[in-house]
Amino acid sequence: MSIRKIVTYPAEILEQDCKQVEVFDKKLVKILNDMYDTMIEFDGVGIAAPQIGIDSQIAIVDVDDEHGTIEMINPRIIETSGEQTGPEGCLSFPGVYGEVTRPFYVKIEAFDRKGRKYTLEAEDFLARAIQHEIDHLSGILFTTKVTKYLTEEELEGLEKE
Repeated sequence: MSIRKIVTYPAEILEQDCKQVEVFDKKLVKILNDMYDTMIEFDGVGIAAPQIGIDSQIAIVDVDDEHGTIEMINPRIIETSGEQTGPEGCLSFPGVYGEVTRPFYVKIEAFDRKGRKYTLEAEDFLARAIQHEIDHLSGILFTTKVTKYLTEEELEGLEKE
C-alpha cells in the first residue's frame, strides 16, 4: 500500500469518462488500497481513480464509522430524490470550497473488489459524497455545480453550526 500523488485541476484526466473495470484481480485490490491510504493521508472523505491518474470507474467513500469504507466499482445511480445544499471541497481543488445542491437520497448499484454486485441506499452527507465521487468517473467536477464559492472563514462558520 502506498500513497499516490493527487492529480489537480486542470489535468485532462479529471474531465473525461473513465473506462469500466473488466478484471477484478490483485492489481485492482492494490489500487483500492492505495486510494484508501491516499484519501486518509490527504484528509478526504472520498476519492476517485482519476484523482490518482487512473482512467477506471473506481471510487471510495468513507464518511463515518457507521458505514465504514464503501468501495464502488463501475457504480451507477439508479434512483435519487429530495434535495440538499451544502459545502463541498475536492482533493483535486486544494483550498476551493463551494455550495452545491444535490439529491438528498441516492440509490446506487456497484461492484465490490471481488466483483460481486451490490445495491446501496444513502441519505444526507453520505449521499452527497457518493454522488460527488461518481461524478468524477464521468469527468464531472463539483466546480460545475457550485452555486456560491465559500472562503475558508465561511466554511469554518458552517462547520460550527
